[in-house]
Amino acid sequence: MDKFPLLWDGRPVGELVTEQEALYTWFEARCRPPGEGLWCGWAVGDLGELRLGILEPRGDQASIRRRFSGRLTGPIGRLRWGEIRPARLSEPGEWKSPARPEDLFGSSWLKAQLRAIPGALIRAEGGRQYAALPYDPARPFPLERLFCFARVRRIGGRDYAVFAFDTQGRPVF
Repeated sequence: MDKFPLLWDGRPVGELVTEQEALYTWFEARCRPPGEGLWCGWAVGDLGELRLGILEPRGDQASIRRRFSGRLTGPIGRLRWGEIRPARLSEPGEWKSPARPEDLFGSSWLKAQLRAIPGALIRAEGGRQYAALPYDPARPFPLERLFCFARVRRIGGRDYAVFAFDTQGRPVF
């Protein structure tokens, strides 16, 4: 078990604990976020970064525990520290609002889900297809089964849950 500081804006706000289990590494980030809203955990290495996901708020604390394979952790190099970042950031790029966004995806499950969600935005970039679905914290989360793949973003003054898909329609981080 190794422990690293969990930083926000260069200041420690918590702890990132890692534990090796065969070919996998467990990451557990615990902190007291510096403000309201959703926060995302990151593992920062000397060669790159790994997005851990959205921290689960519990009172004035927040945490996440995730396991990643060596294939995903290897590219970040030697782990240096953890970071938390606001999960709501402006999303650059050209978003389109097609009449039938479900027609742009091959998966029958995803097509059915998108048909049921009005107001979807779509974008293609860097070999990935993105779907931005209206997000309202008072309503059920869109594509709930894919929650861990979502990034909540502000697009055109409105909150969206943004999902990325590879060329075969599989969700990616």
